[in-house]
Amino acid sequence: MPTVSVSGTREPVDKSYRKMLRGMDRYEQARALAPQSSLRFQLLPRLPGVKLDGVTLKVVGDSIALPVPLAPDHSFTLERNAQAWREDAALLANRRTSSMTWRALVRSAGVPEGMRRLGDLRLECLVGIESGLVSNNSAMFAWLADMLADADKVCAAPDGNYLQFAARPLFGVTLHAGGRTTALPFRALYAGGTQTEATLPYCDCQVLLDRSYYAPIWDRSWPDGTLLSFDYMDGEPDAAMPPGVASKEAARAALGEPAAALRFNSGYEVWQYQYPPAASLPKGNDGRPQLAELVLLFDGAGATLKYRRREP
Repeated sequence: MPTVSVSGTREPVDKSYRKMLRGMDRYEQARALAPQSSLRFQLLPRLPGVKLDGVTLKVVGDSIALPVPLAPDHSFTLERNAQAWREDAALLANRRTSSMTWRALVRSAGVPEGMRRLGDLRLECLVGIESGLVSNNSAMFAWLADMLADADKVCAAPDGNYLQFAARPLFGVTLHAGGRTTALPFRALYAGGTQTEATLPYCDCQVLLDRSYYAPIWDRSWPDGTLLSFDYMDGEPDAAMPPGVASKEAARAALGEPAAALRFNSGYEVWQYQYPPAASLPKGNDGRPQLAELVLLFDGAGATLKYRRREP
């Protein structure tokens, strides 16, 4: 047999060529979600200090090696090759695959600059799960494999937890459909705001925590044409603040300790306060009261940059 030399390391999380092609098939089957779209795959950093410039990819089987060109945004497409399919080839990188995370990238024509379309995100989830792109690097989570393999269950469930990533660190995400507009709650940002130092290494969001969000892809009351807009941490600060929250110290003195507080490697910090809503509401699906929230963004010196109020 001919010898194939690959400058990469085979790992359990290397991507299966067959699975990724099945993801491409799923894209064609579900394309009604985004009929004017195109599909690519994309690499994102997963470990601290990872730089994606210089990464090379190859589809490698027993007797075949096919180079996979990467675009400047570290995205790529795959060609269909019968021999690579027969040999159950893998997509290998020239560095440890677990240092990166992988996502499907679906883009529809005509979406305004800087916005995303919900139907595209729904299709990204189906393709991503079908392709086996979501992975972890710990045997303690191996029991998740069967659940994560069912794209229809993951992408249609409120607790499917398929993470999306924005272009830059997020302060807020807002949905727009016709005359209906709503901001995503705090729990839909930053991988739910529940990650700890112990769990973060097993999340695809390890170094992208401040860019991560859960789009309501499961909620069919939002049509596929719904647009998502993004308020970034490094955007223009709010011109005016509510009284008493100009800094962390002032907010703590006026409002007490927050219900949740997250500090990111960038130095930015977000606090969430919860309080009774303006209108009396039934309990949520989880049996807990529905609460309004105030979210504050602080810079590294503790000054308040942005705030957001949200009624449930």
